[in-house]
Amino acid sequence: MTFFGKLQGQVAAVTGAASGIGLASATALAAAGARVVLIDRDEAALARACASIGEAALPLVLDLLDAAQCKTLLQRVLALAGGLDILHANAGLYIGGDLVDAEPDAIDRMLTLNVNVVMKNVHNVLPHFIAQGRGDIIVTSSLAAHFPTPWEPVYAASKWAVDCFVQTVRRQVFKHGIRVGAISPGPVITSLLADWPAEKLAEAKANGSLVEAAEVAEVVLFMLTRPRGMTIRDVVMMPTNFDL
Repeated sequence: MTFFGKLQGQVAAVTGAASGIGLASATALAAAGARVVLIDRDEAALARACASIGEAALPLVLDLLDAAQCKTLLQRVLALAGGLDILHANAGLYIGGDLVDAEPDAIDRMLTLNVNVVMKNVHNVLPHFIAQGRGDIIVTSSLAAHFPTPWEPVYAASKWAVDCFVQTVRRQVFKHGIRVGAISPGPVITSLLADWPAEKLAEAKANGSLVEAAEVAEVVLFMLTRPRGMTIRDVVMMPTNFDL
């Protein structure tokens, strides 16, 4: 399936865009014709990411864990790109392992980014989307949102919360021409896997049960390019060989 030109004239913003799923999504959105604002706190990585995409990429250095910076997302995207049609709320953190071993500060930081920041980003852009009578919001969730994964209770809980948020907000805003959906991949080859239990990661690699970030981005484009009368609310994608 080709998406070339399908998003021509649209502006997208992607959080956590300097690497992993965020970078793959930004690259795919640009290839489909969109101008893309890449949002990340890592200025050097963001510069490299934008250079790899080309003229369609606009960097926005923003620390979403800083409440004052977080609330300026829409304002700064509009100043950079002159509009906004698509938000991919992708930024997130991972904590795996036994809950008893987790650091409370790390739990706070992860829940803030994975849940609170997603809610605040969506809250931030909704008035703009409502005013223009159109908009698309994609949230990066996880297969962990659909299964009580025993080796990642804090992370899984954050993604269960995000899925509930997507489903409820969608019902509030579809009357305004706004679509809201979640992409829930199984384990993706990104830096987040560095925190997986070593034996679980080794097993997944040996079994070929990991997804490439570009494969997730292709599904994001599929969701965004459906006719306006159709919302893809949830996509759960996983390697064929993956077995929880």
